[in-house]
Amino acid sequence: MTQALRKLTTFDEFVAKYPDGTGKLYELHDGVVVEIPQPTGEHEEVTGFLAFEITRECIRLNLSYFIPKTALVKPPESESAYSPDVLLLNRPNLTNEPLWKKESTVIQVISIPLIIEVVSTAVASSRETRPTHCLTNWRDDYLKKYADYEVMGISEYWIVDYTGLGGREFIGNPKQPTILVCCLEEGEYTVRKFRGDNRIQSVTFPDLNLTAQQIFNASL
Repeated sequence: MTQALRKLTTFDEFVAKYPDGTGKLYELHDGVVVEIPQPTGEHEEVTGFLAFEITRECIRLNLSYFIPKTALVKPPESESAYSPDVLLLNRPNLTNEPLWKKESTVIQVISIPLIIEVVSTAVASSRETRPTHCLTNWRDDYLKKYADYEVMGISEYWIVDYTGLGGREFIGNPKQPTILVCCLEEGEYTVRKFRGDNRIQSVTFPDLNLTAQQIFNASL
C-alpha cells in the first residue's frame, strides 16, 4: 500500500496564513507548521527577566538594539521560521531586511546580535494530526535551532535550561539547571556552560553582571 506524501508549507504560505486570528503562536520547521503551546508562568518569568536585563544593558551602553514581541528569524534557503523567546535586533540594519516591513522577519545575521531560547516542558505539536510530528521543546533548542543558528552565523545563542530538561550529553549527569552560551568562532559554535553562581560570560555584553542562579531564581 502506498502512502500519500504530506504537503509541506513554504515560508510564503506560512506568513500569509499565520497568525490565524486564534491568538496562538506558530513556527515553521522545514516546511512543517508547528503550534507553540502557551508557556508556563515560570517560563514567562525567566523570559521576562532576561528581556529586562538585556534591555537594561542596551540602555546603559546606548545601543540601538531592541527586543520585538513576536518577530521571526528565517534561515536562508530554508522553509523554516522561528520565534525566539528573546530576540535582540540591531535596529539600524532593519532597513536592509527585505522581509521586515511586511512580515516582521529577519534573515541577515547583522540584524541579530543575540538569540535566547528558554527551554520548557511544553510539547510543540505540528498542525498535522500524526503523532510522529510532535516535537519536544528541548530537542528543538539543543539540536535543530542550534544547528540552524550556527549555519546562519548568529554570533551568540543562549540555551537557558532552568529546570535541567536537556539531554545528559548537553547538561551532564546528574542533570541540573544549566545555561549554555554558544559563541560563533570560525563558523562553529563554542559552548560554555554556566550554573549556580557562575557569572554569565557574553561576547555581546562582556560587562553583563548576571549569574546563572539569578536567572534561575526568576522562576521561583
